[in-house]
Amino acid sequence: MENKQIVIPTFGEPEVLSIQSSAMPTPDKGEVLVKVAFAGVNPIDAKTRAGLGWAAAQNKDNLPWVLGYDISGSVVECGEDTDRFEIGDKVAGFIGFPLQGGGYSQYITVPEEMLSRIPPAVTLEAAAALPLAGQTAIQALDKVSVQEGQRVLILAGAGGVGHIAVQLAVAAKAEVFTTCSEANLDYLATLGAHAINYQFSPVSERVEDADALVDLVGGDVALDALKCLKDGAKVVTVPTLSAELICEKAKLLGFDATGMLVDPSREQLDAMLYLVSIGLLKTEIYKIYPMEQVVDAHKQMETGRTRGKILLDMQC
Repeated sequence: MENKQIVIPTFGEPEVLSIQSSAMPTPDKGEVLVKVAFAGVNPIDAKTRAGLGWAAAQNKDNLPWVLGYDISGSVVECGEDTDRFEIGDKVAGFIGFPLQGGGYSQYITVPEEMLSRIPPAVTLEAAAALPLAGQTAIQALDKVSVQEGQRVLILAGAGGVGHIAVQLAVAAKAEVFTTCSEANLDYLATLGAHAINYQFSPVSERVEDADALVDLVGGDVALDALKCLKDGAKVVTVPTLSAELICEKAKLLGFDATGMLVDPSREQLDAMLYLVSIGLLKTEIYKIYPMEQVVDAHKQMETGRTRGKILLDMQC
């Protein structure tokens, strides 16, 4: 049997992405072989494909390279010394981050401790949407220590990370403000946030005295959002390319500011899968693209106009 994978043969535009076949991998000690159903597409995938950022710099002599850090699927083989899963178990994981990748594969071997069991009430699609985006959301809210009654401003609340961060902050009983396009105002209101149309006016004209800023946009938009904060507010900025600039400006203004790189945690994924299974967290899937349409999936990711998550169907 062959294993189809989506690779970057060279850095560049979405069109460089191509499908190649490789030998079926065999699980080593402590690993299981997963038949991937869905792989998540994240902004870091598009950035790395374009040759930007740390993962690209580290892998430039390693091409062709397989993207992808989010997977859901089923266990088809167990290596030696594995005891957490049986063949047929449905699993999800945040894998190979940041230097290995590999999620854009039909089959992949993964250390069993990196995988979470998917509860029966959770779909494979919902599970694939959670690992990287969900853990980024949890860890970003942790960095600004969101408390009940605080005003929290989340930039880009309708995106893959944003829609989860909004729900978690609302669940923590914070007063949540978020920016979005006109098309997503109603959607974010249903999640319990005060939604602000950034196409109408800058957020600095609409929000004041916020205790915390979760910046999922970066650049000038984030700099403008600093004007919404009260003295001593906390700032976390997720996009790495502008993190230094945002943190520097925020600290000059007297705020406690930090960038972040998400740190894979199976326990956090377990917790989110549980929240989805009991209906306390909802994942929004923008579109599922067959793996052959990965170029279109990356083009959509780069519009910055995606509600929720983009997935690849790896079994087409």
